[in-house]
Amino acid sequence: MNEIRVCKSTKNAIFFIRSHTNILVMKPRLYFDTSVFGGVYDEEFEEISTLLFEKVRLGQIICVYSDLSVTELKNAPKKIINHFEELPKQYLEFVEVTEEAFKLAEIYLNENVVGRTSADDCRHIATATINKVDILVSWNFKHIVNVFRIRGYNAVNLKNGYIQLDIRSPKEIVNNEDGN
Repeated sequence: MNEIRVCKSTKNAIFFIRSHTNILVMKPRLYFDTSVFGGVYDEEFEEISTLLFEKVRLGQIICVYSDLSVTELKNAPKKIINHFEELPKQYLEFVEVTEEAFKLAEIYLNENVVGRTSADDCRHIATATINKVDILVSWNFKHIVNVFRIRGYNAVNLKNGYIQLDIRSPKEIVNNEDGN
């Protein structure tokens, strides 16, 4: 006899399908902006970034990235590009910055959530929002992981019929309440 339960939290919905022998759990989908990839080779962020990517390698989380990330990584040092390319493909999800994302990013800019020089940051936020990821992860504390910016992005999202996006630093993902 199968039992189906749906558990919901404020961060995301996790679906369980339980049978006598196995449990299917949807892995959390985390959108990584480009700063997270570079964090592995930044002295300040190296330890936490390495632990975060270990969660990807172990299949505990899905790393969602975009064509914008790929474009930005083209200018990165070779060791960062190699690190990205060596991640297990089965735990990666590629998404595109669509016309809809460009329009939503423009609304963030028009609402002065951030200045025009942060247009690419807005495109990351919009792409993560439209793709309904569980969490956007970034080391960018000035334009992304900032309580006032997060409120601004989410005010625009709600006003325009989108989800509220959970935005966190890698440290908050690695140092969660379970100690995992």
